[in-house]
Amino acid sequence: MSKAIFELVDQLPTSGLTISVLNALDFIAPGQWQNTVGFVNTIKTVTGETDDGLIQQIGERAIYLYNDRSQGYQTALWLYQTVDNTDKILGAAALANKVGEKIPLLGFLNSVTPKPDKAQTIDLSLKLVAELVAFCQINGIPGDSIGDFVASLGEYSGESLIRMVALICVDGLIPLGPDFISKAISGLSQTSPQELEQNSTFQGIKDVIPGSNAGSKLNFIGESFDSVKGWMSGIVASNGLTPQKVVHHLQNFVEIADDKLDYLAAFLDVSTNYYEHTGTQTLARRLIERAVAEI
Repeated sequence: MSKAIFELVDQLPTSGLTISVLNALDFIAPGQWQNTVGFVNTIKTVTGETDDGLIQQIGERAIYLYNDRSQGYQTALWLYQTVDNTDKILGAAALANKVGEKIPLLGFLNSVTPKPDKAQTIDLSLKLVAELVAFCQINGIPGDSIGDFVASLGEYSGESLIRMVALICVDGLIPLGPDFISKAISGLSQTSPQELEQNSTFQGIKDVIPGSNAGSKLNFIGESFDSVKGWMSGIVASNGLTPQKVVHHLQNFVEIADDKLDYLAAFLDVSTNYYEHTGTQTLARRLIERAVAEI
């Protein structure tokens, strides 16, 4: 990792398309996520501490823990970054600068191509597996601890919860439709190890996915998704989520026709990095909480 954890947290943006998308999804988890940025500010927010000396101590301990390669923090952050970066197929900086005015998508239809359902299914599943493995890395437990991860989902809050909400909406409902869970399970069952090997996201993170080869890793991905389907369908049902309902909340800043949802999904893929953004916030929070406990 080339940057220190305090730099990464200090450099988190306070506005832009990613922030707008996450704020638009607040209706699913009201008040759960505030865009806390800045390392010192995050320490103050997480701990409620005001003593500068203690804040400095906590910060130094958190940095030490992050830099300790025997811990899983750097791997977790790398996972959050990697599953977002493989989505970037064209420059998104210009788009981020346009927030505050409605962005009509028509100009992007020539440069953004929707993914086929199978590719979208694999990417959705890999993002979920990245969350699972990152959770295990942060908590120092084996990377195949599906049961522990599923149990923890019920306690997800703040930036971790909004990340999973965004996964359901942005990578599930919008591109794959209201039956995205069954479509994903079906798609995975019809995916061969060879097809998985051709996926750029898989190529990026395959070394940390449990399994000795593409076949066993594919089984693990399928098992992971299957184990989380109940939790995801609960979020969808309790909030009455449909692609149209999600898009209605996004239409405050993106103009899109209902028959162009696959293009909206592609647009959000290349112009947002909600996994990396909220993943950095989750990691900072966990480091700070552990640092406080150890001081």
